[in-house]
Amino acid sequence: MKIAVVCGGLSRERDVSISTGTCVAAALRERGHEVALIDLFFGDENMASDVSGAFTSANDSRRYAVKETEPDIAALKAGRGGRGLLGPGVLSICSSADIVFLALHGAEGENGKLQAYLDICDIPYTGSGYLGSAIAMNKELTKTLFSEAGIPTPPGVTLHRGDERVNRVGYPCVVKPCSGGSSVGTNIVFDEAEFNEALTQAFACDEAVLVEKYIKGREFTVGIMGGAAMPVIEIIPKTGFYDYKNKYQAGLTEEICPAPLSEEETKRVQRLAERAFEALHLEAYGRADFLLDDADGTLYCLEINSLPGMTPTSLIPQMAAAQGKSYGELCEEIIAVSLKKYEND
Repeated sequence: MKIAVVCGGLSRERDVSISTGTCVAAALRERGHEVALIDLFFGDENMASDVSGAFTSANDSRRYAVKETEPDIAALKAGRGGRGLLGPGVLSICSSADIVFLALHGAEGENGKLQAYLDICDIPYTGSGYLGSAIAMNKELTKTLFSEAGIPTPPGVTLHRGDERVNRVGYPCVVKPCSGGSSVGTNIVFDEAEFNEALTQAFACDEAVLVEKYIKGREFTVGIMGGAAMPVIEIIPKTGFYDYKNKYQAGLTEEICPAPLSEEETKRVQRLAERAFEALHLEAYGRADFLLDDADGTLYCLEINSLPGMTPTSLIPQMAAAQGKSYGELCEEIIAVSLKKYEND
């Protein structure tokens, strides 16, 4: 197949996306596919002038290491004049591919805008369509749909820029951007001073901020592939919580797969993940995050990632490995389940 792997973009998770993109492109080339790897924002003038030469099956073992902190988006915008989301050659490359592998994370890759644009251009792509992507990216809307579907989620309120900065949830609580990922701008706070500082950080990332009750308990995540749950992983950061640094710097978090749960508990997490995936109108694949309350055993669904990471430290590849699948086989499975969206077109 001719596959365009699109990564980068202008999200604060840009570095994570580039790591995902380089890994996916290398794995697909190793499996004999013709692959073009392109940055959504910067594009490539050479690719624009020679689309046929952009796709190659030549092996490339380079990998991109995620830095400890997120990139400076303002500086990146200035580097290309800050004009538009799509760089030169991106649309030409995507139009020439059999499918676009979306190796994007965060707002400008997962919020449905790019998905809608590709739909208009009649270009097939991996992952959910624009509707599910937009819903899953918005944590306020996610919580509303979870509640309507009877899926437990931590109590919380949304504050918008300009609202009175009052904590109606109590302490401790979790403060995070309403539309974001990789725990960028997320903090656990214990008093008013920490609350105000956390709001400042979160509002630097988004126009709306979610304030949730803090749930002390075990953390789990489970992938959904083609509507069916994958093995469950327990996440145990060695220090602090599962923040940006602990997610992407090797050795800072213990991840146990399959999670040390009974068969009944495992099925409970998996079935709730499948229900949550369906409630948000998601398609193809995703990954649901959970907390198991130490106090009363309630299983809370936090959110679902519509384009989960595929970096060397990411979780979906670990789940696939537990099923006996290689990284390259996982990439091909993502493509296969995504193409099913277009079978009736």
